Amino acid sequence: MIPNTARTFLAAALIGAASTSVFAQTDTAPKKKAALNSTVRAAATQTKSTKAARNKAPRDTTKKAPAPPKGLTGQALRDSILDAMWPVKGPDALPGAILPAKRVVAFYGNILNTRMGVLGEYQPDEMLRRLDEEVSAWQKADPGTPVQPALHFIAVVAQASAGKDGKYRARMDSATIEKVAALAKRRDALVFLDLQVGLSTLREELPRLAGFLGRPNVHLGVDPEFSMKNGGLPGKKIGTYDAADINFATEFLADLVTKNKVPPKILVIHRFTKAGLTNFKNIKLDPRVQVVIDMDGFGPPELKKGTFHNYIKSEPVQFVGWKQFFKPRNDNPRTTIAEILRLWPRPIYIQYQ
Repeated sequence: MIPNTARTFLAAALIGAASTSVFAQTDTAPKKKAALNSTVRAAATQTKSTKAARNKAPRDTTKKAPAPPKGLTGQALRDSILDAMWPVKGPDALPGAILPAKRVVAFYGNILNTRMGVLGEYQPDEMLRRLDEEVSAWQKADPGTPVQPALHFIAVVAQASAGKDGKYRARMDSATIEKVAALAKRRDALVFLDLQVGLSTLREELPRLAGFLGRPNVHLGVDPEFSMKNGGLPGKKIGTYDAADINFATEFLADLVTKNKVPPKILVIHRFTKAGLTNFKNIKLDPRVQVVIDMDGFGPPELKKGTFHNYIKSEPVQFVGWKQFFKPRNDNPRTTIAEILRLWPRPIYIQYQ
């Protein structure tokens, strides 16, 4: 049975989207309905604030690059300089490493809610059938790169209300995470546990998930948008992570790899603004952890490509990812697989919401 704490919370805003994330109560008492409707309206207002903040986000224009090629000017010169920064020279892949030998195609969301992403929008059989379709489409489009399916589950969800401990986040219980793991097993899929920490921290949230993250097929996602380390509330202000936060997560995962004698972990960091990840040059790479900076923006193809260029390509870390939305209100039209495959660096992690 899912405890009341996991059934009654409200997500502050949908990750990387313009739509509201709501965990509705199952109790239909009139006073609880009224409270829920009030919170939903508040969340919608927060979502508008988030969209406005995204639209005002500064665009990165700084580029560290090798000596420019001769004979190029303007945009061609700038593109050539950025292209030369990829692929990133990092540690050699250890045995069992997933990237870049395989491309991960993940369905994102929470199985308790229909509005946070495709993972919870459909009944399990239908959700897995749709995942099969996307895996097949990617495999057909790029036959040379095997596709690894995954379920990307929001295990800590940012909240519009403070909660008992004032952290503005709700933790999913172990039983719910086990249900996601059981669904993943049906497709030999990876599991990603995603953290929207609110006023909490990675140092506080990661230890309680160590038992899951120590498993061979369980990996980690972190969302700077809902990390309110510099003040503000989820949905009211866009949050941030620093290289120091990422390095802590990397060290935590690396220790689990060594302790449990499991293959390297993948760490996915969602990003759509410059301030979402500060001091990227200080991120330390470890062969036990493969770092993906995931383009978390929404909109028509050219807008998303601009986000990819400014906040992913221009600040190289290790690997790159791309988020796709199914709903037209987020991606209209959707960026096609062919267009994504023409990007450089080529995204090796694809997330569907």
